[in-house]
Amino acid sequence: MENYDFTGPDYVGRILLGGYSSALVRRVKDNIVSLRALELVRVPIIPYISAWRDDGRVIWYEYVGQEFCELLKCSCAEVAEVFRRSIIDRRQYRYVKVEEKVEEEIITRDELAGFWRGLRDEVKKKGAVDAVYHVLKGDESVWLKDQAHMEAFPDDGICLSVGFLSDVTKEMELKDLFEKIGYIDELTRLPKRSILDRILEINIGNLQRGNINDFVLVMIDVDKFKLVNDNYGHQAGDYVLANLAEVMKATTRKHDEIGRYGGEEFYGFTVGDLELGRRFAERLRRNVEKTVFEYKGRVIPVTISIGVAAASQAGKTITPEQLIFMADKRLYAAKAEGRNVVVSADSLES
Repeated sequence: MENYDFTGPDYVGRILLGGYSSALVRRVKDNIVSLRALELVRVPIIPYISAWRDDGRVIWYEYVGQEFCELLKCSCAEVAEVFRRSIIDRRQYRYVKVEEKVEEEIITRDELAGFWRGLRDEVKKKGAVDAVYHVLKGDESVWLKDQAHMEAFPDDGICLSVGFLSDVTKEMELKDLFEKIGYIDELTRLPKRSILDRILEINIGNLQRGNINDFVLVMIDVDKFKLVNDNYGHQAGDYVLANLAEVMKATTRKHDEIGRYGGEEFYGFTVGDLELGRRFAERLRRNVEKTVFEYKGRVIPVTISIGVAAASQAGKTITPEQLIFMADKRLYAAKAEGRNVVVSADSLES
């Protein structure tokens, strides 16, 4: 590749220096060319190629993005060692289907020394890396998400990991903060009611300053939820709420939010006018209606009723309480109209 010296100071690895199969050498060169080209277009990720021997503990880099060197304040040849010393912990997230939750596994830097073989075996089995590293950067720390594809070359006894690091410091700090202040509902993994007033206050301010033209609150209630608990049991009710949350989260778009208001009631929020909010509510309603909720072999019928209120309908003196009251009133109207419908004004919207 132009301006890249595979045998000179640009190259910091070992494989291209000789003694390995032509297939492995070609693969390393092809990957370097691809990642180098990606780095030159300034995509906000850090590309890398790491390698290790099946019978060895040491990981080295065949290629590492310049931004990684700048982050760790070292040369590319020193990145592997400096990165090892800078790790605070490694985190991995797994969805546990039986318990309907995301499980966080944290391995500290000291523990990593004893876990290395198990982690290597897991990566080889999956053929991929998906983890988050908490890394010390001077007196501060950063979070780096590691996503990579793993390739094995048995004839050489070498494994390659080709992937990217991305800075997720803001997201992880918010996650830790939200968990500390009880922001996330444990069952549904959605924001709690306590954050709704703050969301509304911020957006009322944005509306009054002219930063946005309108926004919409939707109030959502599970139809006849008491019958779910009575007929199928409270564990089935928890299953419905957790899975309903997943369905609704999957329905959201860039400016949409979903949270748990309490019990079987949820709230939604989106930036835009009443018609956009009504369409958002309809997407939620339809997706829930067509989803099969099956608990221990029994299908549980689930639908939702929704009330929709736009900030522009409340006048210039709008308050969070006023908007919640308006959306709640329309939710009750949806219940009165026979359930599984959306009400966005004084008439039924279908």
